[in-house]
Amino acid sequence: MPSRTRIAVIGVGNEFRRDDGVGWAVIARLRERAADRPLPPGTVLATCDGDPARLIGLWEGTQLAVVVDAAHAHPGHPGRVHRLTLDADALERPRTASSHGLGLGEAVELARVLGRLPGRLVVYAVEGADTALGTGLSAGVEAVVAPLAAGVEDEIVRHRDAAARGREG
Repeated sequence: MPSRTRIAVIGVGNEFRRDDGVGWAVIARLRERAADRPLPPGTVLATCDGDPARLIGLWEGTQLAVVVDAAHAHPGHPGRVHRLTLDADALERPRTASSHGLGLGEAVELARVLGRLPGRLVVYAVEGADTALGTGLSAGVEAVVAPLAAGVEDEIVRHRDAAARGREG
């Protein structure tokens, strides 16, 4: 069984389908920020097209996996962010769906069956407005990229601090 010592932050989507690229944009922002404020050792920043096998490969063996993905919601509010967590086989289910044919839910269920879930999974699902072919995010989605990147950094710090307290106690 792999040791759970890493943190993976995964931006899911397609950067050539406008708002579907929000996960990639957040990863790009985190890479920029890491130049000035390095992330904890063992933190991996990755992008993925949403293929369940690739997602599982990226988060397998991690203590914490943070996934940022575009979502469709009805009615939609472009730029609204939903935070979902998975701990001990409990997944909060949103009223959103991935913007991909196979969604994150399928990857989670497959990972559960295979025993390859991360120790903790946090998903940030961002409601989008435009998934047409092209680059660039809509204004509402672009506006959440920087605060969401900061929120992901905070998520990592909280995890690192909780892990350190666990080692002390």
